[in-house]
Amino acid sequence: MDKKWWKEAVFYQIYPRSFYDSNGDGIGDLKGITEKLPYLKELGVTAVWICPFFKSPMKDNGYDISDYYDVNPEFGTIEDADELIRCANENGIKIIMDMVINHTSDQHRWFQEACRDRHSKYRNYYIFKNNIDGLADLRSNFGGSTWTQIEDGSWYFHSFAKEQPDLNWECEEMRQELYDMMNWWLDKGVTGFRMDAITFIKKDLSFPPMPSDGEDGRCDVGKCCLNRPGIDEFLHELKLNTYGRGDFVTVAETPGVPSKDLDKYIGRDGHFSMIFDFSYTDIDINPGDLWLHQRDWTIEEFKDKLFTNQRLVKKIGWAANYLENHDQPRSIGKYFPAGDIPEYRTQMAKALGALFFFLKGTPFVYQGQELGMINTHFDNIDELDDINSKGQYARCLEAGYSETEAMESVNIRSRDQSRLPMQWNSEKNFGFSAHEPWLACNNQCDLQTVELESVDKNSVLNFYKAMIQLRNHSEYTQTLIYGDLEDVETDNAGIIVYRRKPVQIECACGTGANAESTDRTVYVVVNMTGEDVGYAIPETADVLMGNYADYDGTLRPYETVVYAV
Repeated sequence: MDKKWWKEAVFYQIYPRSFYDSNGDGIGDLKGITEKLPYLKELGVTAVWICPFFKSPMKDNGYDISDYYDVNPEFGTIEDADELIRCANENGIKIIMDMVINHTSDQHRWFQEACRDRHSKYRNYYIFKNNIDGLADLRSNFGGSTWTQIEDGSWYFHSFAKEQPDLNWECEEMRQELYDMMNWWLDKGVTGFRMDAITFIKKDLSFPPMPSDGEDGRCDVGKCCLNRPGIDEFLHELKLNTYGRGDFVTVAETPGVPSKDLDKYIGRDGHFSMIFDFSYTDIDINPGDLWLHQRDWTIEEFKDKLFTNQRLVKKIGWAANYLENHDQPRSIGKYFPAGDIPEYRTQMAKALGALFFFLKGTPFVYQGQELGMINTHFDNIDELDDINSKGQYARCLEAGYSETEAMESVNIRSRDQSRLPMQWNSEKNFGFSAHEPWLACNNQCDLQTVELESVDKNSVLNFYKAMIQLRNHSEYTQTLIYGDLEDVETDNAGIIVYRRKPVQIECACGTGANAESTDRTVYVVVNMTGEDVGYAIPETADVLMGNYADYDGTLRPYETVVYAV
């Protein structure tokens, strides 16, 4: 097994607009991240993934980039970015950037030139058609058509919002410009990239007609633009010309990749270090359908998806494990069939934390997850900023649902649920900013703050610190990072159990994994129900941690216990 620093790392994802505001304008910024590096270091974080902070009109919160070489003024300056990278490295924290190269902003200089002059070289940097009659009527990822017309009568293609025109990866000159830009950031000291929507870069540019798959009469854009034949050549060239030249890390957002192709993506010579698995995170919805149409799912189905991915990745490469990110609502209330139960919130947050954190692979913790942050309640669509949520709201109304029903769907699934300001203390706006925040703070709970949880030994925050300590700085470190994972069958469908078996390997960096290690097996047990469930552990077992004060031989509602035998 190859030893890599990023396999032993604990990643923390930051949504900069909502993390910490250093200058009092209501918007989080790069200096705010720099100021909070001591918090991240104390938590045990060793690497940070930062969502886009490039110059952008912010139609999709930074995923619409207008200048790859500049920082959006609301986040600071290039000098602030340099200082953040320098200070993070001094604190033993590596920085990876969110890299968006499937599309740009419609305000990017390239696109502006392409629209201004149909003979410009930049016209070929994007996908234009003089006429779209007879082409596939595709639904963009945010709803509505993938085609938008400009003043000269031609049409451009966008997999996402109309403000995010797709780049034409068939254009070699355009690709080289992207590679030059990525190398510029690597030379500045970032340690790698999270690759956004990367499986969309290869298109079938003939856009053949396709049958409708939704109430709007359109077909999902992924049907002709997701993981298409020929994408491997692009991804191989991308790696060869950028992050493949050093000890950098990449984690990719790769919807549409079948299991048979995993080796190409994360095998020994794969395109990326890791990829995110979406099979379980979208278990509650049907692809392309309205959020309001929640699908029924079972704990058994959730468990199967979780462990199927672990088994597949085990044979090929390395997993990137996560519960939450900027595109998902908070996990409490989502992954338990009973939903969010206030009196059990702390136990629920800890149970989910243990379930995901000790899986084989690199853990990614999203800001506020370590506090057990929950969803808020939006009363009106105008309270939201997320372009995808607004699109879902409009689709619900078009389908004949009431405004109340449309808001219900948004509250269930909005990406803004995870983008609420970070809750630092009990001051105004949870200490995030002295100014009114760009997005209103959570109105459902005022107890989940860094300040309060830091001094509460039973808090979710201190549970996360203990998990990081157990994984990265204990006699079980080697087992919990590199040990084999096996799921364990039980007689109760409401329990999820897996074990991590010891393995002999010298670890790659100073996690503690090179210290004397144990030959014991670690078990992780999680009760996903609100019922008491009998579960016996061997008398010789040592309980390493749990979310109740002690373990009495019965799993209480939402109890997790981690033990060694």
